[in-house]
Amino acid sequence: MKPSRLPPLGALRAFHSVATLLSFKRAAEQLSVSATAVSHQIRLLESMLECRVFERNAQGVKLTEAGHLLYVGTQSAFAALEASVKKIDQTRQPPRLTITTTSNFLTNWLVPRLAEFKVRFPQIDLHLHTSVESIDLTQKTVDVAIRYREKAEEKLHSTLLYEDRFIVVASPTLALKQPDDLAHATLFHIDNRHVPAQLPDWRHWKQRYGPATLNIARGLHFSDETHALQAAVAGQGVTIASQLLAEDLIQRGMLVAPFPTSLPGANYYLVTMEETASRPDVVALRAWLRR
Repeated sequence: MKPSRLPPLGALRAFHSVATLLSFKRAAEQLSVSATAVSHQIRLLESMLECRVFERNAQGVKLTEAGHLLYVGTQSAFAALEASVKKIDQTRQPPRLTITTTSNFLTNWLVPRLAEFKVRFPQIDLHLHTSVESIDLTQKTVDVAIRYREKAEEKLHSTLLYEDRFIVVASPTLALKQPDDLAHATLFHIDNRHVPAQLPDWRHWKQRYGPATLNIARGLHFSDETHALQAAVAGQGVTIASQLLAEDLIQRGMLVAPFPTSLPGANYYLVTMEETASRPDVVALRAWLRR
């Protein structure tokens, strides 16, 4: 086999930079070398190719016909090299998995379980995003969403995680035994609750379960369910909360659900694009959440 006439990589890099910027000076700055060093590499290249690749005049630098041919090759070659290096970097970095959900779900359910997730899946680089509004998954700024809906979303891969109910919760120090005891407690109201089903508020609670004499106009108003739960833990009043979001506080004895009755809520879904649903990290997240 004949020896290759491929010029040295340094000469090709210098040529590619000058051809892209059409400037020896700017190419030297980009490569962190002197303009003299760039000129030396170009002379070496032209010597090996036995032709000129640049023409220099008062207006600047332009490619010769041979230079144009070589530039097509260096564009393709360096793009392929950059892609290969990027793939190598990706294999060394843990996969990034971005989840968007509501602040209430993140604070009250997901965050307490993150340590377990990281122990089970240390290779997954988890990024958490909260928003009241639904993020458009087609923009690919996030990978998956945990959403609160009455039914699955069309054109997206949806997995049912939990069918929610709303229950009355309070600190055990209030010693609530029966609905009539609510008359002596401060009622917490959640304003602008983002529940697609019928609002689980005190008006609907009174209609279903009474007591008929309960004054639902009184009490404190919160714009965030998490804050109402914190106030309930402190024994300051009673709130109607998502059974899922209050679950940990009940298990730890910080809250109790004194009545066996509940109001209907919506459902939690794990939502992804179809092409994302089979990714190994998404499959792992889905199985972990359902478990």
